[in-house]
Amino acid sequence: MIETETVASSEVPPRTQSSKSEDGSVGDLIESVKAYAQQETLGPLKGAGQWIGYGAAAALTLGFGLFLILLGLLRLLQTEWERSATGALSWLAYLITLVVAMVLLALTLQRIKKSTLHKEPK
Repeated sequence: MIETETVASSEVPPRTQSSKSEDGSVGDLIESVKAYAQQETLGPLKGAGQWIGYGAAAALTLGFGLFLILLGLLRLLQTEWERSATGALSWLAYLITLVVAMVLLALTLQRIKKSTLHKEPK
């Protein structure tokens, strides 16, 4: 037969009691680090995702609209300007459309303010 003895809580060695309190503080530390990481990474990323989504949608819409405008300009030049529709100058309508596209691109790039990029919002 096996005899078992119960040990009173006052007889527990001090080492076991201190390790339990250390485990609690380590657990609290881990929870604090997790909460801090979520606050500092997930919160800003959610806002950035929405910002990037709106920016991408606006860029696609603007790009498609400019494509249609340039295509309309090309068709206008080909149908209304008789010299560019046929013959040796048929490439001229394409050149004019390309020049207009380059001017629009230059204006767009000029409007980007590099000093405001990478700035923290207020």
